[in-house]
Amino acid sequence: MTEAPGPAAAPAGQQEAVAAALRAAGCVFAEDEAELLMSAAATPAELAAMVGKRAAGLPLEQVVGWAEFCGLRIAVDPGVFVPRRRSEFLVALAVAAAGEVRLPAGGRPRPAAERGGVLTIADLCCGTGAIGLAIATAAGPAQLYAADIAPAAVSCARRNVSRVGGQVFQGDLFDALPPRLRGRIDVLAVNAPYVPTGEIRFLPPEARLHEPPVALDGGADGVDVQRRVSASAAEWLSAEGRLLVETSDRQAPLTIAAMTAGGLTAAAISDGELGSTIVIGSPQRPAAG
Repeated sequence: MTEAPGPAAAPAGQQEAVAAALRAAGCVFAEDEAELLMSAAATPAELAAMVGKRAAGLPLEQVVGWAEFCGLRIAVDPGVFVPRRRSEFLVALAVAAAGEVRLPAGGRPRPAAERGGVLTIADLCCGTGAIGLAIATAAGPAQLYAADIAPAAVSCARRNVSRVGGQVFQGDLFDALPPRLRGRIDVLAVNAPYVPTGEIRFLPPEARLHEPPVALDGGADGVDVQRRVSASAAEWLSAEGRLLVETSDRQAPLTIAAMTAGGLTAAAISDGELGSTIVIGSPQRPAAG
């Protein structure tokens, strides 16, 4: 297979010309992006087309067709939500939760242990499937199920999660999942849209114009979809399962309240470096006595 020419094979001055075009279009990291585009393009014509798309505002990941996430190369199709680096914190917490699920509790094996240590992981509002794939890759062995309401996302996610034998379903939240998963999900990861409707206009054009509104709009206060997830999560989680939802520091109290109303015990954890806040919920246990 012939490799695409990289920056070293480009004519002298071409990288600077590409960077200048990107800089003029407002790309902050024009030099880095120019290098990546030149590495990804197989021909001068393809490079010109890529530069034109990026200059027009398409997300870089959609232009080159992939994003790096948790050390994995994730396929990203046009019109599909691009995985954010801040979501790597959700993955890290989910992997830690997976380890807790596998531990024995009170001398009794937890559900995953009863299934030979194989976790059941679900990724709702999966987009590219990056979050579920990263969790399953790091926490395996696992059976991965993902779902999204958008056909383009489902098609993209299937290519990604097939690496770990995962399955992707199209539909609205839990309605998309096989009924047999009810009460069996050990790790439920959800990056539901949480931008308040009135604030979508303030998003960068890359997101506002080139990512699907259904992946961004979280309703009036940004928590509408999270409330719907929280209302049903308890009946889908295993006895020791965990629900992990990405949210914002400002919205975390609302997310916690939604999980509590759904019968879960919930708490928020934040990572200042990544600018990420995750609310983790677990089934409430009956009081002793």
